[in-house]
Order: sequence, then structure tokens, then C-alpha cells
Amino acid sequence: MSPALIVIIVIVAIIAVIGAIVGMYNALVSLNERVNEAWSDITVQLKYRADLIPNVVEAVKGYAKHEKETFEMVTEARSAVMGAKTVKQAAEAEKEMQSALGRIFAIAEAYPELKANENFVKLQQQLQDVEDKIQAARRFYNAGAKELNTKIKTFPSNIINNMFGHFKRREYFEVAEGEKAKIEKAPEVKF
Repeated sequence: MSPALIVIIVIVAIIAVIGAIVGMYNALVSLNERVNEAWSDITVQLKYRADLIPNVVEAVKGYAKHEKETFEMVTEARSAVMGAKTVKQAAEAEKEMQSALGRIFAIAEAYPELKANENFVKLQQQLQDVEDKIQAARRFYNAGAKELNTKIKTFPSNIINNMFGHFKRREYFEVAEGEKAKIEKAPEVKF
């Protein structure tokens, strides 16, 4: 082999290695941004739901003025959701919010005229729509977190991550332990 051919082969090999490094780094950047976007989608839906909650509380208050403790619980849960900064904080706040909303709707069950109120029915429908969107956003976030976490841990992208150190493992937005138990337990069917 001629020296010129060896130099060309070495240069091509160096360019290929640099290209692979750049490609892996860019893939990590892309995944990281997708997870950031997914988290942003979750927070947007949580904010929208939090904005609906005062309307639900006011609608129920008109019928159940003596349920002050429940209304305070909803307000505290709403504040916790709005103040959550991490995935773990948001998941914990979500658990409280679900409990508080459950109590509000349990109160509503005791008042047939409230259940028949057109505005209350619309608020319930909007909340259900938001809950569905939150679930979809959580699934999208968790899928992105899984992909990013896998990429960070697998060879050779783990070496690239160690070289540059920008990308951190993401927590999953998981269902609370109590909810997991309900999901895992088979439903009881009675005839």
C-alpha cells in the first residue's frame, strides 16, 4: 500500500468515528428535548385542570356549603400540583388531587339537583377530557424517559454521555402505590 492510500484510509476512519460520535450525541440531545417537551405537555394539562377546579368547587359549594374541609383539601391539592417542580413531586401531588376530586364528586352524588346542573355536567366533562389528556401526556413522557434512560446506559452512547456528561436519567411519572394495587387486582364480577 502506498503512503497516500494509508493516509486516506486513516482520515476516512477518523471522519467516520467523529461522525458516529456526533450522531450519538445528537441522538441524546434529541431524546432529551423530547422528554422535556413531554414534561411540558404534562404541566400544561395539569395547569388547565387546576384552572378548572375552582369552578368545580364553586359549583359544588352552592349546594354543599357545610363541606368546608373538602373544599380546603381541594385547594391545598391544587396548590401542591401547581407548585410541583419534579416528577416525583408532581406524582405525589397528583395522588392528593385525585383523592380530593374523588371527595368532591362523592359530595356531588348526594345532590341530584347538582348532578343535573348543566354547568356542573360540562365541568365534569371538561375534567374528564383533561384527565385523558394528562394520561396520554404521562404515557408519552414515560416512553421518552425510557428511551433516553436506555440510550444513556447502553454502549457506545454511554461513553459519549460520560465524555460530555450532559444527560441525566429521568424519573418515570408513575401511578401511586395505592392505585397500582387497584389496577393489579382483578375486578370482581357479580351476577
